Amino acid sequence: MTKVLAYKQVYQRIHTAILQGILKSGERLPSARTLAKEMGVARGTVEEGYAILKAEGYIESKGQAGTVVSRHFFELAKVQTIQLNTRQPGFHTEIETSVVLPFQLGIPALDAFPRQAWSRMAARCARNIQMDDLIYPSVYGSPQLRIAIAQYLQLSRGVKCEPTQVFITSGYVHSINWIAHVLLSPQANVAVEDPGYPLTRKILANQNLNIVPIVVDKEGINLPPNTQADAVIVTPAHQSPTCVSLSLQRRQELLSWAETNQSWIIEDDYDGEYRHTGQPLPALKSLDNFDRVIYSGTFSKVLFPSLRMAYIVVPKSKVSAFEQCSELYAGNVSGLIQACVLAFMQEGHLSRHIQRMKNLYRERRELTARIFKQVLGDKVSIEPQPGGMYMMVKLTDPNIDDAELANKMMKAGLFAQGLSQWSSRPVHPSLILSFTNISTEEECRTLVSRFKDILGQC
Repeated sequence: MTKVLAYKQVYQRIHTAILQGILKSGERLPSARTLAKEMGVARGTVEEGYAILKAEGYIESKGQAGTVVSRHFFELAKVQTIQLNTRQPGFHTEIETSVVLPFQLGIPALDAFPRQAWSRMAARCARNIQMDDLIYPSVYGSPQLRIAIAQYLQLSRGVKCEPTQVFITSGYVHSINWIAHVLLSPQANVAVEDPGYPLTRKILANQNLNIVPIVVDKEGINLPPNTQADAVIVTPAHQSPTCVSLSLQRRQELLSWAETNQSWIIEDDYDGEYRHTGQPLPALKSLDNFDRVIYSGTFSKVLFPSLRMAYIVVPKSKVSAFEQCSELYAGNVSGLIQACVLAFMQEGHLSRHIQRMKNLYRERRELTARIFKQVLGDKVSIEPQPGGMYMMVKLTDPNIDDAELANKMMKAGLFAQGLSQWSSRPVHPSLILSFTNISTEEECRTLVSRFKDILGQC
């Protein structure tokens, strides 16, 4: 590399990083000596590149504080940074912000998370780290954490399992991909709920699996006995998105179907802990006497999404198969994060937090539903639901395009998904909205009034 090309490369790297918001206003740049070593060029070459950036006003010297990105480009860097996060997983609609939007799905009540307790826990885990903790973590997951999850599931969800059946994953996508790789062949038929979570269909399509939509009614998924499918993915606790609970009769029929056809049931228990009336229903897995149910759980809803941590409970008969495949599909969650979650569980914070959230979500849902009715009157209908972290807002006017309305809301800074975006068949226009991060009546009334204005444009 010639010197001329080298200094231009230095300039281009820094220039591009500033414009894209990767380097932010006031952020310190590497010293010329450090960057020269990293790029394998002379120190003078880096200094020449820096000199051009200074002349153009992109960077400035701060004496002993080093060289930093100029304040002049603060707004540009900020805009570019925001645009880095533009999609909600599983949906086509773009989100032009990196913050939580009002009504945004899949986000727990972040204002109520015990951040101080978590910070103390994380700091202690980091301070107490041992040499053995620095090696690669187990591809199955931390042995202690697998034990803790098995205990938690037996007590809270009625799932009886051994720790060896528990595998740690880095989220729902990872869990479904792993299950499909171990248990299903290419072009296998997989039944899914309709309406149902859009991301599930994307994952299955990416795995070259055939999707078989099954209608959901007031008792949950209505799977015909003659359905030819190798597996079915269900959300029994709170069906996504209708929030109905799978009836006991349907549960028994589903388990019988799986045994008769030697098919698999993948139970997505994404928010089964959050039941607004009475105690949470036991998981479908708790009724599994045939070893046909794979249980999928997550910490994204009970703790926070950026953990990127979930787990699956596999049948005893398939533990060996999952272990053999684990080198490819596991080991994606850091040992430190697993240690933090383990400490959080062992010291009782998890159970206390879930109990608080059950009460909080019930209050916030009642508040949101009440304000919607007060502001919108007979323009909407909101049916009671047993639990969950979002609600269905049914639009009275059957001629409204709920997908178009959702897109208008997104452009106005309010998150929304139309029910039609979750279904492959005609449905009554409805919106799927979360209430978890609406904390005050004043805030709720303001948001619903904004929604009313947007609805009036349709």
